[in-house]
Amino acid sequence: MAKITAAITAVGKYLPEYRLTNKILETMVDTNDEWIVSRTGIKERRILKEKGKGTSFMAIKATEDLLSKSNTDPNEIDLIIVATATRDMQAASTASFVASSIGATNAFAFDLDSACSSFLFGMSVVASYIESGKYKKVLLIGADKNSSMIDYKDRATCIIFGDGAGAVLFEPNTDGLGLQDEYLRTDGSGREFLQVAKGGSANPFEKGEVFGDEDCFVHQEGRTVFKNAVFNMADVCVKILERNNLTKDNVTWLAAHQANKRIIDATSNRVGLEESKVMTNIENYGNTTSATLPLLLVDYESQLKKGDTIIFAAFGGGFSWGAIYFKWAY
Repeated sequence: MAKITAAITAVGKYLPEYRLTNKILETMVDTNDEWIVSRTGIKERRILKEKGKGTSFMAIKATEDLLSKSNTDPNEIDLIIVATATRDMQAASTASFVASSIGATNAFAFDLDSACSSFLFGMSVVASYIESGKYKKVLLIGADKNSSMIDYKDRATCIIFGDGAGAVLFEPNTDGLGLQDEYLRTDGSGREFLQVAKGGSANPFEKGEVFGDEDCFVHQEGRTVFKNAVFNMADVCVKILERNNLTKDNVTWLAAHQANKRIIDATSNRVGLEESKVMTNIENYGNTTSATLPLLLVDYESQLKKGDTIIFAAFGGGFSWGAIYFKWAY
């Protein structure tokens, strides 16, 4: 009996209409376009500005795009996972609301959070469900409304993050396509360098407390995060190649988390990949956290060919990081 693997069969995306350009940011904080581009590669990012609309809104829109393009019946979906660091609210699953909203009445649903590594880790979880043989259609959505936790007076973070969502449908494959191998890691000692200090169970909001405390927003120690991201993301890519006896010539694409253009370049250089094999869209969207990898797949979908070898890589808060060896199925 042929081995079952988890293959991607459809993708979809949603991006808010509002474009927060570097020129606009120049009017908000002490920065400029040249400084931002040279250090991050970002020219603009999308922001969901409408009040009352959160991560679920974008996740639903991205899923509707996928369902429409692939002519998929939502009732056929067995499981929905929303990979996100910015769920709509505490205690209530964002994924469950997404499932109900799209009419996926036969699916169970849950959220998965490992910061910028959420979607990558979600791919591993999805593969396990598919390979069990019990589930035929699993929807993994990467979505984040990062603007909800950004202080737009802090130039260290407000230039980096944007909002967006990408949806990916996984189905069983017996032709050797889909997820081949994974190398995933975490190190909790790094959580203080990239986190939102206030609002969690360890440091909850107090009754009557005035919102606006800087601890309510993302704090990042840029140099430490950058150093760890450059080393670890490149390191796991090398390890996944070595473990599967792959060389740079065997790799069709590198789909790396879009955190910083210099980190992406360092990773591709370590593997020895030419620029034409590296997926990038950071200049248009910034760092959309859980959404970067699925957005890459949508943007490059027309260039992907059946059998293409893709190395996925990510690094995020926690710290969390990893790489996945994948073969495209259509």
